[in-house]
Amino acid sequence: MLRTHTCGELRPEHIGQTVTLCGWVQRTRDKGAILWIDLRDRYGLTQIALEEGVEAENVRETARHLGREFVLSVTGKVVERHSKNDKMPTGGIEIRPTELTVLNPAKLPPFLIEDETDGGDDLRMKYRYLDLRRTPVRNNLMLRHKMAQAVRRYLDGQEFIEVETPVLIKSTPEGARDFVVPSRMNPGEFYALPQSPQTFKQLLMVSGFDRYFQIVKCFRDEDLRADRQPEFTQIDCEMAFVTQEDILNTFEGLTRYLFKEIKGLDFPTVPRMTYADAMRRFGNDKPDTRFAMEFVELTDIVQGQGFPVFDNAGLVVGINAATCAHFTRKQLDELTDFVKRPQIGATGLIYARVEAGGMVKSSVDKFYSQEELQRWKTAFHASEGDLLLIIAGEPNKARKAMSELRLEMGQRLGLRNKEDFSPLWVVDFPLLEYSEEENRYFAMHHPFTSPKPEDLALLDSPETIGQVRANAYDLVINGVEVGGGSIRIHDRAVQARMFGLLGFSEEEAKAQFGFLLDAFEYGAPPHGGIAFGFDRLCSLFGGADSIRDFIAFPKNNSGRDVMIDSPSPISSAQLKELSIATAAVAK
Repeated sequence: MLRTHTCGELRPEHIGQTVTLCGWVQRTRDKGAILWIDLRDRYGLTQIALEEGVEAENVRETARHLGREFVLSVTGKVVERHSKNDKMPTGGIEIRPTELTVLNPAKLPPFLIEDETDGGDDLRMKYRYLDLRRTPVRNNLMLRHKMAQAVRRYLDGQEFIEVETPVLIKSTPEGARDFVVPSRMNPGEFYALPQSPQTFKQLLMVSGFDRYFQIVKCFRDEDLRADRQPEFTQIDCEMAFVTQEDILNTFEGLTRYLFKEIKGLDFPTVPRMTYADAMRRFGNDKPDTRFAMEFVELTDIVQGQGFPVFDNAGLVVGINAATCAHFTRKQLDELTDFVKRPQIGATGLIYARVEAGGMVKSSVDKFYSQEELQRWKTAFHASEGDLLLIIAGEPNKARKAMSELRLEMGQRLGLRNKEDFSPLWVVDFPLLEYSEEENRYFAMHHPFTSPKPEDLALLDSPETIGQVRANAYDLVINGVEVGGGSIRIHDRAVQARMFGLLGFSEEEAKAQFGFLLDAFEYGAPPHGGIAFGFDRLCSLFGGADSIRDFIAFPKNNSGRDVMIDSPSPISSAQLKELSIATAAVAK
């Protein structure tokens, strides 16, 4: 090894030893009589001190010409540091060098490689290999590593087997858009990159591997945002001869284990909530339960008083923003503008204050008497100083808008602390959701999700199909869906029936999923599983909104890797070899 120790290793007990360190120059400070170098590697930072008349002049001369990010080897004696720094682990010592060698000079970096950098997102993405030198980004990847190892330890202890599944697979029409890969050896035919290993893990259950897992890359060609990347990582798991309860208990155990190992937090249990309750209480199938502010439905209370906005609404719903009656008109106007944004879609916001003495003052006082307003107060369990916020409209739109407003109020009131965690199971999802645009049903999870056995009869009538519940479940943490799964269909007849409900002809089902249907005829066990979004889980544990900094080399919001300039054109010779012709797209 070129070094005897790392830059984060030395402590006062090493004083008097001669050591060799290697690393990058974080910064130099030249005060004339004394010069300091901060030397950095992935383990930490150590101060090098060179004093006039003490260190050799040739060593000092080399030090004077060092720049940021020069790669350096330093040999010297560990001494006690006179001005100690208790904020860094190596702050009690420094190195007095006898030898200093530049292993490689460096150009001036395009941004400061510091915890707080002056580089914007685009610049740091272009020079990602430099951004990865920064301590916060490095710590994010170290957290990711620790979590991956903890996942493997837990699942190995539960008798799971890690099995790799193919990356070049068959394109299927359900779910997000596939990335496709042309086959040179089969002209005009294409592989697809897997959106998940769903069918393969089911085939592993048919094969008798009754506990499978994989930390696996998945690919989806969809529009991007902060918590999406075209390639992402799942903790993918499947179990045979189990019920939903077995899966929830097993992966609640994994969740609790990760919180204990990584964050030092104990969760004796993870609460459960039905999909119907989540939508009724929070307007959201992934509610943030770090704070209450639950929905109050007012439709029956407020209609019939001559206020058209309420009288013509399918749903009138509100939340109690406790202690917020002091909000100014400007703040209330900001909230109104917030809910009227196109992506939220409310037409307006009604508010009422509970004033001193218990009187209620609302923005629609001319339509409602104080007696009526007191009924509002009772419905909200409101007290003096509370602010009632109300939205009316078509039920689904009103719930969505109120859900967004609830989250906004939670943020404004400091109720969404990233160091607080509230895990939750959401269960009993609908099996199917109807698309008015396409005039057909889609699987809410995927086509292999089993209906609740007690709801099977509801599939027989068009009037009751929408009431069928799935044997499906999501793990939600702080309002973010981090995992989801289901008990699978293991009976060929039920699976074929499901394909029929989703609009597949028998020929289409055979063409797309014939291999799975055939496998079910050879003794498929009852089975089910779950997949966790690993990048998302890491970002939650790291207290970040975006998954990007927990991925070593991420794409930007256009799906581009600006560091290597990808995607990029390929040569005409390659296209010809792949039997592909391209057409320029008019801009």
